[in-house]
Amino acid sequence: MSEFKYSRRYHGRIKAILLDWAGTTMDYGCYAPAVVFMEVYKRNGVNITIEQAREPMGAHKKVHIRKISQIPAVAAQWRDAHGRPCNEDDIEAMFKDFVPLQLACLAQYADLISGTIEMVDAFRKRGYKIGSTTGYTSEMMAILEVEAARRGYKPDSTVCAADVPAGRPEPWMCLENAKRLGVYPMESIVKIGDTLPDIAEGLNAGMWSIGLAKTGNEIGLTEAEIRALPAEEYRRKLDRAYERMWQSGAHYVVDGLADVMPCLDDIERRLACGERP
Repeated sequence: MSEFKYSRRYHGRIKAILLDWAGTTMDYGCYAPAVVFMEVYKRNGVNITIEQAREPMGAHKKVHIRKISQIPAVAAQWRDAHGRPCNEDDIEAMFKDFVPLQLACLAQYADLISGTIEMVDAFRKRGYKIGSTTGYTSEMMAILEVEAARRGYKPDSTVCAADVPAGRPEPWMCLENAKRLGVYPMESIVKIGDTLPDIAEGLNAGMWSIGLAKTGNEIGLTEAEIRALPAEEYRRKLDRAYERMWQSGAHYVVDGLADVMPCLDDIERRLACGERP
């Protein structure tokens, strides 16, 4: 019997890019959901910080509300305010409040992040298909897709958590995108996003994952707010964002979408050698 076994390896090129929305292609600093989470909890007598509001960012919004309630400091505030722990009925009620509040303000945070149009054009020139995943609901994405199209951005596919059995960090939104785009194998697809669950869903789907440290949730500031930071504080925040993304298993971490092309070149090189994510 031969001592050698056949090993099937993909040696082709990248076929598709899957992008997140808020903090990746639009809404620099990922503010739209954060401010609404704060308001929803405030209406229930609990004042959460913006850092607490951001902690589970990337998850489906109901899951996000549930995870905020599980932060020890928030759980303690809830018990003080209500005399009992936050329960699933409370989560459902807060999500019911969240949806219209989020829908009402989404368009205010729909400006594209600088470089998005140019990078999407560059992807298309290379023949890449463009898909997207999101923690927003289908109703919310109906607004954002219109706003994005008005600004010149229209991906080939958008998948929400409601379209699949579960949202991030599970891989199903990525796999559904692959199906809709008609693209395989999964190592020919690159996931790009600004949250740790973005990275996780790409890894769980067997894809290359690129984290965006500066433009999204990890720093959580607008472009103007970042420019106003003292140099030492800016470097500290950025270094922390990079470290958290590397520790989450990202294959590459860069500041923003406009910086990913060298990463894609390297992935193309690694694929040609038969490497897998």
